[in-house]
Parts: sequence; structure tokens; C-alpha cells
Amino acid sequence: MSFKVIRILFLSLCTLAGYAISQVQPELVHHPSLTTPPSVFGILVGFGFGGLLIAIDEMMKGFSLRAFSAATFGLILGTIIAWLVDRSELFVYAEPRVQWMIRLCLYIAFSYIGMVLAMRSNKEDFFLIIPYVKFEPRDKAEKVLLLDTSVIIDGRIADLIDARFLEGVVVVPRFVLNELQKVGDSADDARRERGRRGLEMLSRIQRNEVNEVNIYQTDVVDEDGVDAKLIHLAKILDATLYTNDFNLGKIAELQHVRHVNINELAAALKPVLLPGECMRLKIAREGKDKDQGVGYLRDGTMIVVNNGRSHVGSTVDVEIASLLQNSNGTMVFANVKNGSDTPK
Repeated sequence: MSFKVIRILFLSLCTLAGYAISQVQPELVHHPSLTTPPSVFGILVGFGFGGLLIAIDEMMKGFSLRAFSAATFGLILGTIIAWLVDRSELFVYAEPRVQWMIRLCLYIAFSYIGMVLAMRSNKEDFFLIIPYVKFEPRDKAEKVLLLDTSVIIDGRIADLIDARFLEGVVVVPRFVLNELQKVGDSADDARRERGRRGLEMLSRIQRNEVNEVNIYQTDVVDEDGVDAKLIHLAKILDATLYTNDFNLGKIAELQHVRHVNINELAAALKPVLLPGECMRLKIAREGKDKDQGVGYLRDGTMIVVNNGRSHVGSTVDVEIASLLQNSNGTMVFANVKNGSDTPK
């Protein structure tokens, strides 16, 4: 059931309740001097009350249960501090009317400051208030995997999920889905293709039978920009952020948010090639220099094979000769072993 249906149902119940009150106790919603029927005032009062609560709900969009708990704790703490200051008798010589104003200002000011400080703090900050005490859930919650736009478009995250390398609940925020739709509707052909690929990858992730996939509907209204919202949401959900964006990863690192860069993961999993090692390799195309052929490993690593031009399209045994490190990565050079040619 959507929020819209729930709100309509709630507003109808409030209106009906206002009408019922006007029939049972009309003096609560109607003055005897008025000529308008009490039922009309009852319906208006009920509808207005329901509309007011829905407006408050709309203003509090993005206000999580954690934020509400922190605000309540800050309110209590601020009230206690204001009470202590009030009981200190610092203002005992002031006039009664002035004392009342001072007390009102004290409670409002300290309550507001307590709520703001509590909402801006993270859970580790509360350990300073209650030292040596740390509350842990009896049953540990499932891991939350928060996906950004770049890692969905890349698609390798879907391979990791299908291969059951990742455990936990996959969360895709609504604002990330909106960004994917925006890219998919772009006038630029390349961007449109990327957006559509991202939507296809997301559909594939949702079809997996191992990890639960949730679309996080609530927007993060406190932050501007998708990256800032992702960082904020990762803190709220205590999630691990999966991304391909180097800058987003650095920002997450600075703000102590767990993150995984798929590109760094792929680089760490590349096979280590050493001179003298032998392998089977398909020569895919001719090389730039004379008699050279070029083959590729499954991870995309390019291997330049000396005397491999005549074996283009065939699978041969090659021996690693040397490795050359450059700005683009590592270039691997190999030689064809004699008598290793295998037909296409």
C-alpha cells in the first residue's frame, strides 16, 4: 500500500471522526450563536486536523527513526541541563515575571541546542556521555550493501552477486534510480546507452535468488547532490558503499564510511604473471610490430606475443618473457612455444 493511499484513508477517517464528534458533542466544534449546522464544522475540523498532520509528515520526509531517537535524547538532556540551571537559584533576586521569562528561555534554548547536537552526532559520540557502556543487538543485523549509479552501470556488481560473493541486503536509493532514468532519457546517445545498461543491470540484480533487493524510497533532504546523499544514507543505514567513483570513495574514506571500489577490487584480483610462466592463449589479432600477435586474458590483460602473427585466430602455448610497467598499466610480452599451435 502506497503512502498516498494511506494518507487518503487517514484523512477520510479524520473527517469522519470530526463529523461523529459534531453529532455526539456539538458544543466542542460549534457555537450556539452560529447558524451553520454543527456537522459542517465537525467535517471541517476533522479534515483540517488530518491535513495538518499530513503536512507535518511531508515536512519531516527523510527524518529517520535514528534521527527521532537522537532528537528525543537531546531534548531530554537539554531539559535536564535547563532544570539544573534553574534550580541553581542564580535568578532568585529577579522579579517573578522576569524569572518566568528566564525559565522559558532556558528550557527552549537548551532543548533546541540538545536536539541539534544529538542529531549532528554519530553513535560513537554517545559513548562519551555513557562511558564503558555499549549496547549491542542480540541478533546481529544483516549487512547492507548500498549501490551508487556508477557501479550499477558498470555491471560487475551483478556478476559478484550472482556468484554469491556478496552477502546482505542490497539497497538502491530512489534518487539513484531517478538518476539512472535521467541518464537513460538523455539526448546524448552514449549517455542514453549507459543509462539503459544501468536499468538492465538493476533488473538483473533484482532477479537474483540470494540477496534481497530494496529500493530506499525516502529522500535525503538534508544534503544536495547524489554523492552527499549516498554518504549520509550510508551512515544512517550503517551500510557498505559500493562504487566505481574514485572521488566518492575518497570522500567516504574521509568521513569514515565503509566503501568498496569495484575497480580496485578487480585490480587486486588480477592474476600475477611472472617471467618463465607458461599458459594457453588465443591470439586475437596482429600486433603493431613485425611478426607480433596480441592475445587477452579473461580479465582484459593484453599479452603481446613475439612471432605470433602467423597464429592469429589459433590457441597456442606461450611463455612469459618480460613485463613492462608504464603509465597505462603493465604490458606483458611472451614467446610462442614450438609445436604448440592448435587449430581455430
